[in-house]
Amino acid sequence: MARWHCCNILQTAPDANRLWQFDVKSGALNRESSAAPGTNLPSGLTEKSWTSLWQKKLNIAWLPPENIFLRVIELPKSSFGETLSMVELQLEKLSPVPIAQVVWTIQLLPQSPAENIQTVVVVIVGRNVVEDFLGKLETQGYLADQLEVPMLDQLAAMKAAEDGAWIYPALLNGQNAALVAWWAGGALRSLSFIVLPAEGDRAKSLKDQLAQLVWAGELEGWLTTTSRWHVVAEGAIAGEWETFLRDGLGEPVEVTKPVPTPELAAHTARRATTADASNPALLPADFSARYHQQFVDRLWLRGLIATGVLYAIGVVIYFCATAVLGYQTGKIEQQVRSISGSYTNTLQLKARCEVLQERQDLKYAALDCWKLVADQLPAGISLQRFSFGDGRRLALGGTVTPDQITLLTDFYDALRKAQLNNQPMFTTAGDPLSYRGSPQVSWNFSLELRRAEEDKR
Repeated sequence: MARWHCCNILQTAPDANRLWQFDVKSGALNRESSAAPGTNLPSGLTEKSWTSLWQKKLNIAWLPPENIFLRVIELPKSSFGETLSMVELQLEKLSPVPIAQVVWTIQLLPQSPAENIQTVVVVIVGRNVVEDFLGKLETQGYLADQLEVPMLDQLAAMKAAEDGAWIYPALLNGQNAALVAWWAGGALRSLSFIVLPAEGDRAKSLKDQLAQLVWAGELEGWLTTTSRWHVVAEGAIAGEWETFLRDGLGEPVEVTKPVPTPELAAHTARRATTADASNPALLPADFSARYHQQFVDRLWLRGLIATGVLYAIGVVIYFCATAVLGYQTGKIEQQVRSISGSYTNTLQLKARCEVLQERQDLKYAALDCWKLVADQLPAGISLQRFSFGDGRRLALGGTVTPDQITLLTDFYDALRKAQLNNQPMFTTAGDPLSYRGSPQVSWNFSLELRRAEEDKR
């Protein structure tokens, strides 16, 4: 069974269409609305959308009573499926028209004439009547999931306190009419409609129709006592029917208030949402399938429209962002073009400055190296080559006697550790001290001058 979230009940009438929406779980009335005949009902209450996939909505419409045929039968108590089979076997005898041209359903009443007997109300409606009614609802934007008969809920809600005839006044095609429910032996025995003429002696017509119903009950054997008369109505209608019955029958009439229409709609909502799924529906299967397909198609169409709208919004955002970024890029490019000349000049000036700075740093480097060598060179060591290349490489070479090797090594170490302005003058790079030959020893080595850039790193 579907887990319904809410249930809509629609009542159509010549003056106005009324709609009630009930919460299935609590049974409370959520909203009530009315609309003029032929106008659309509020789409927010009746139309199904994406939320209906997880919050199922049941749309129910009350069939007008003038085209409904009701029969009361008594069957042995059995399961619901077996009861349906027994009713179906008798349907051709019960239906006033060929069964191929009708839709039907049943309702079981709790009251029964005996312990092993159950009372079944058979509802029969012409298929053409249902199709015309559904067509009118479609023009108003209401797609019904189920069709129900409110008289059944009125009978179930108004439990007869005593045997007799219970008359429920109604309007059938604009004429005064009433549903007559006969109770005998604590069980419902018969359901019939009586219609009063628009002109003439209404009291006599009412008396004749009720007499025919009484004779039918006596012939069937369930009416064995004098009937008591009850009118289930209020206001002017109750007074009018009470007058008709008193004038036509000359017997006392008891007036009982009916169940209010909103409460009757709540009864219908509870019954429909808990009904056995195997019970035949008054709504033809082809209409139900078509409505479901329309619902699915509508969801697909809305999904495609939503996707298209989101895509269009995304495209607009993309182009807007592209335009903004293009504008910013153009602005930056304009700034670059405006400063490109000064930037190039700045680079040239920087390069010249670096060259001048390097020249400034190396201006006295050779003299400093020469002075350092002159100060540190031991007596007796011959210096034959002094070169200062690439602005930073000091190369020395000469000759010594073998007994002066120690002095040469001390000279080499002193140069490597020499400082200028409290900073090492040379790096660890360069060619190490080497010497060869005998008895005259030739020696050479080189040192890398430390630059100011290296000190900054």
